[in-house]
Formats: sequence, structure tokens, C-alpha cells
Amino acid sequence: MYHGIAHTLNVLHVCNQYIRREKVASDEAKLLRLAALFHDIGFTVSHQNHEQNSTELAISLMTQYGFSAAQISTVKGLILATRIPQTPKKFLEKLLCDADLDYLGRDDYYEISNKLYQELKTLKLISNKEEWKQQQISFLKAHTYHTKFARKHRQPEKENRIKELEA
Repeated sequence: MYHGIAHTLNVLHVCNQYIRREKVASDEAKLLRLAALFHDIGFTVSHQNHEQNSTELAISLMTQYGFSAAQISTVKGLILATRIPQTPKKFLEKLLCDADLDYLGRDDYYEISNKLYQELKTLKLISNKEEWKQQQISFLKAHTYHTKFARKHRQPEKENRIKELEA
């Protein structure tokens, strides 16, 4: 399964790298980490509209723990920015979006994308490997990284994935 604890922890790990690299203030870093942990928890409710489900779960827990309305709003915006196609507007949203799809430009792309393929096949959202391959080519071509780091260090490998899939 792609949308599970391994993906969530990977996104958190990449967010932590961005926090250090970009020197994100501690208050904002806390909210970015919370959003990373919550961004796909909505899959426990349904694969449809999972980002909205994720925000509802995050709001509920954050309210219980005394987070301010502004903090809750920030986390909600961060989570919703990860919807495909990603449309982050704010700096932290760009960090989370790039962390969420960091694997597209890494060496472990095939291992991770195979998990997503298996998940989508189980959900009957995709029929076969050829359909998956064409979907991946289209997705990779349409996807945009939002941070300078990802454009420099992930985009070239993502371009290699496109060439490999097309070959």
C-alpha cells in the first residue's frame, strides 16, 4: 500500500530536510510537520476526497489540543495544497507538496510507484500495467516541483523516469 505509514514517515523525513535547508522557524516547522503527519490520514475514511477527510481529522485533534484557529487554518491549507493537481500558493505549502512527491525524482521511484499501482489496482481505479504506465507518463509530464531544491535535485531524475517509461 502506498498511502500508509511508510509514505507518511517519508514525507515527514523530507519535510525535516526542508526545515533544516530552508531554516524554517520553529512555529512554522511544527505546523509543517503536523500537516505532513495528517496529509493522508483521510485514507482511513475513504480514498475519495481523502485530503478533505484529512483536514477534518486534523481539525478535530488540533482543537482538542488547544491549537489556535490560525494554526488550524494553516495546517488545513497545507493539507489541501497536496490535492492533485497540486496548487501550492504559500511557502510552506510548496515545501509539503514537494516533500509529498519527492520520490518522483529519486532512485526509489519504481519501488514506491509500484506500491501506488497495487493500491489503485486493489481499489479498481486502474486495470493493468500498460494503463498505469501511460498514466504515469502523463502525470510525470504534468507535475511541477515548486522549490528551488526540488527543481535542481529532483527534476532531472524525474525527467529520466519519463524517458525510461516512454522507451
